[in-house]
Amino acid sequence: MKAGPTPLQTLRVLRIHRCRISSLSMGELNRRHIHASSSSLASSTSSSPPPTPTGLRHAVSSSSLAGSAGGLSYEDHLSASSYRARPSRFLKLVNWWHMISVYFPAILYALIAILVAQVFIDVSDHGREIKEFVHMVESVKTVGLSLLMKVTPLFILGLWWATHRHRPIYLVDFATYKPPPSWKVSQADVLEIMRRKGCFTEKSLEFMERILQNSGTGPSTAWPPGILKLLRREGNGEGEAGKEGKGGVEEDPNGEVVADQTEEGAREEAQAVIYGAVEDVLAKAGVRPRDLDILIINCSLFSPTPSLCAMVAHHFQMRQDILSFNLSGMGCSAGLVSIDLAKRLLESRPRSRALVISTENLTQAFYHGNNRAFLLQNTLFRCGGAAVLLSNRVQDGLRAKFKLLHVVRTQGTDKHSYDAVYSTQDEEGEKGVRLSKEIVKVAGRLMEKNLTAIGPKVLSLGEMGKAMVTLVARKAAHALRRACKARGWSRLQRAVPEVKVYTPNFSRCVDFYCLHAGGRGVLDGIEKNLQLLPEHLEPSRMTLYDYGNTSSSSIWYELEYICEKMDLRRGQRILQVAFGSGFKCNSAVWVSTPPGVRDVKVYPFREHRETTRMDSACTSMWVSVCVRVDGGYVSLFPVWVRRLQQNFFYLSHRRFVPSVIEKLAAA
Repeated sequence: MKAGPTPLQTLRVLRIHRCRISSLSMGELNRRHIHASSSSLASSTSSSPPPTPTGLRHAVSSSSLAGSAGGLSYEDHLSASSYRARPSRFLKLVNWWHMISVYFPAILYALIAILVAQVFIDVSDHGREIKEFVHMVESVKTVGLSLLMKVTPLFILGLWWATHRHRPIYLVDFATYKPPPSWKVSQADVLEIMRRKGCFTEKSLEFMERILQNSGTGPSTAWPPGILKLLRREGNGEGEAGKEGKGGVEEDPNGEVVADQTEEGAREEAQAVIYGAVEDVLAKAGVRPRDLDILIINCSLFSPTPSLCAMVAHHFQMRQDILSFNLSGMGCSAGLVSIDLAKRLLESRPRSRALVISTENLTQAFYHGNNRAFLLQNTLFRCGGAAVLLSNRVQDGLRAKFKLLHVVRTQGTDKHSYDAVYSTQDEEGEKGVRLSKEIVKVAGRLMEKNLTAIGPKVLSLGEMGKAMVTLVARKAAHALRRACKARGWSRLQRAVPEVKVYTPNFSRCVDFYCLHAGGRGVLDGIEKNLQLLPEHLEPSRMTLYDYGNTSSSSIWYELEYICEKMDLRRGQRILQVAFGSGFKCNSAVWVSTPPGVRDVKVYPFREHRETTRMDSACTSMWVSVCVRVDGGYVSLFPVWVRRLQQNFFYLSHRRFVPSVIEKLAAA
């Protein structure tokens, strides 16, 4: 048997290996190591398990050195280390698409430089021909200049329109979470939960009972299962309110039943609501999770780590390059904030899909004090969630249910707006959400500003003209009274009439309303201020009765009610309005583009429908015509052209050919 290598030879072998590592791929290192190990096993008398190819360290492992001592000579090591990998193996390791995208600007500049050089070469080589061409152009300079002056503005306008034209945003489909029967509670059950909490006084319980009776919620709304454990009796598992199947029972050291308001309990509630809504909308739209490009989740009171977006992306195994956004602390208006964010992202990313999830978590959002400003959150809010699939793809527009027209956001920045909905602690240190007494005034003021901003985008010329005339008349009357007062003409000052504020009739251009179901008092105030009919508030009141105040997802329950139980036709417009902490008032306008015709059913509050049907028939008919003509629901005309046509049909309906328009609208 040959003698083993000397320490000097071993050191030289290690140096050779180290120098060759940079030019060898990991697979070749493992192959060389296995080859050396097999040679050592063939010449060695002692057996050892084959080494595993685990990377760089095994290339010069003790097994290979032992093989040298067992019969592998120094020259064998030199021949093995001189092995070179094939270039094709290195080419497979390079991400060429990433490399091209990184160096694309440099490549583009190089191509432009080459093109400019070729232009100079052609000019220098064909100087005589160019002079003859210039002489020929000078002979027709007058005609060419006139044509150029006419074509240039058209070209500039066309280029401006092409660059500023927004991509249409479609609502492919949406789904709302339907709580299981074990989550449903009545108003008596809610009061029983408050009593079993043991932290509320009799005055607080009476106050919450009055709030529940006037809230407009029905006898079957959903609460999280962690809190519903308080409805279970010890021993037999049956609550005093007659509820069964509310989940497991947890007891404190004194043997009393306690609610599960832990972080894991809140996470389980979020998973049940979000996963159920997402699975439904993906199944209805026929879209895989890996087909999504943008993920937006809004949940105001629950923001765990990892985020809810990470939870959804992990559960549904979405792509690693998905753009995820987690919004919190934005209250009940966060649903339309998410829609606006998705709209802006889709306008900058062609051929993309966005999944918007709106929900609220109530497991940990429970107030345990007796301050009345905080007690409203314990009685109004309920569990719920919705998932909305948006897209800017033309093929998705062919099967979309709605098309997004406008989104307007209004943010209050004064102190009253900031303190209207405020998360803090009371004087006893109990954490909760405080609702200000000025919240109704703040909401009304911001809603007025928001509708003022969105009015010119949806109202007809007639309604805008009336509002403008009223505004000018009010300012003129105010200036006249002030001038009379300055000159001491008191009798003439009293004779100046008071011009009332004209509230535009949105029902002439909006067919359905999805107003945030914050409570019966809120809906009554909106109905009075906007002069709406009872049928306009039907989706909001029925959603409040069936599901309660589900925060940011309530407008999607209302839209679902309109789609399933009301006479929604193609081309009709829907106005969504939501309020939130901060204080914010956001609105969105959608146009119905259903691919098929739905059956029309008769439901309550329908006797007032025909009184305003023809007021908006012109708008609905024109939008429907636009939707059918443009093929694939892609708008081919700018907004001002559609508005002009809309108002033309409106004037025709009101003054010239009412019978023809009525027949067309009825068809």
